[in-house]
Amino acid sequence: METIIRGLKGDRIFFTSDTHFNHSSIIRHCNRPFADVEQMNKVLIENWNRVVGKNDKVFHLGDFSFGGTALWNKILDQLNGKIYLIIGNHDIKNMRNAVIGRFEQVAFQMYLEIEKQEIVLNHHPFLCYGGSYNNVWQLFGHVHTRENNTGLDAPRLSVLFPRQYDVGVDSNNFTPISFKQVNDTINQQIQQSNEKIYNTDNREADASTGESM
Repeated sequence: METIIRGLKGDRIFFTSDTHFNHSSIIRHCNRPFADVEQMNKVLIENWNRVVGKNDKVFHLGDFSFGGTALWNKILDQLNGKIYLIIGNHDIKNMRNAVIGRFEQVAFQMYLEIEKQEIVLNHHPFLCYGGSYNNVWQLFGHVHTRENNTGLDAPRLSVLFPRQYDVGVDSNNFTPISFKQVNDTINQQIQQSNEKIYNTDNREADASTGESM
């Protein structure tokens, strides 16, 4: 189930993932700086509404909330924006049919074109994907990227493409991130990757020159 949306303007578009509203154990699992789930929900909602306006688009890349319909509706009633949900592994277990209509669209994967930038959205980071070597982004969540990450997925993050980025709250100050912020971050990652390749090529060239002398 994939949704394709083209021709979007980037000025009022945001991305986020892995809010885990109403999930008390995530505080311990990911070392989140909250005393309890009530404080976590409150801060996540405040941060969201501080940057997202009523008519802005938000692409949530999965693991939205725990709990049943009433708890989901309580959170959704407080959030600004038109929300598109990419289904995460926890959403499969927690999302009820009654809340699906609260989102603009719900899909396992989305393909966007924002100001001619092609973007693949999925809850999980891909090992490979179409266009990964040709300027297509892949935004993801799931892995809860953070400082001193010791999760089972942490070693996999070393092989990401520079055009991939974790939009989850744990790596973005518990706040949705704008299209412009993602664009700036990915461009920085591409520059760093190119510099690393350049430096590696120079070292190999120097070593080769030394061997031939």
